[in-house]
Amino acid sequence: MKKHLVLAESEHNPILPAPTEIIVGFVAFALLLFVLHRYAVPRFEKLYKERSDRIEGGIARAEEAQAEAQRTLEQYKAQLAEARAEAARIRDDARAEGQQILDEMRSQAQEESDRIINQGQAQLAAQKAQVIAELRADLGRHAVDLAGKVVGESLEDEDRAQRTVDRFLDELESTSAPSTSTSS
Repeated sequence: MKKHLVLAESEHNPILPAPTEIIVGFVAFALLLFVLHRYAVPRFEKLYKERSDRIEGGIARAEEAQAEAQRTLEQYKAQLAEARAEAARIRDDARAEGQQILDEMRSQAQEESDRIINQGQAQLAAQKAQVIAELRADLGRHAVDLAGKVVGESLEDEDRAQRTVDRFLDELESTSAPSTSTSS
């Protein structure tokens, strides 16, 4: 058994590494850490810083863009409200102007209607006066003729005939005036 033990001592244990390997491994690891710390880590830090700056800058730009978009939206809403108010004012002005034009046209139409009515009444009065004058002349001639036949003398004298006709017509008007006023 002793032989076995000695043999086991002289043989290399697969679980434990050799001390030279541990030292070489430790030196290689320290060398690797030194190189990484000296060269790789600063580059990683630099890349990390650039990337974080880009991200933060992008976020800041996005926030600025969002703020600008919000200001633009507020401006747009203000302009839209102003445009709506302007449109309402224009609509109200147009309605008022339309009403004013309509009122002016009505007054012009009323004035034209009054003028036409007055002109028609004046024309009617002139025609009435003309008809009355013609009837009076015809009635006067007939009255003179009849009076001449009744009296038996000629009433050719113009002054006498005119006085007779006027007296006859006055009597005729006075007798017909009460009957027309009561019938009205």
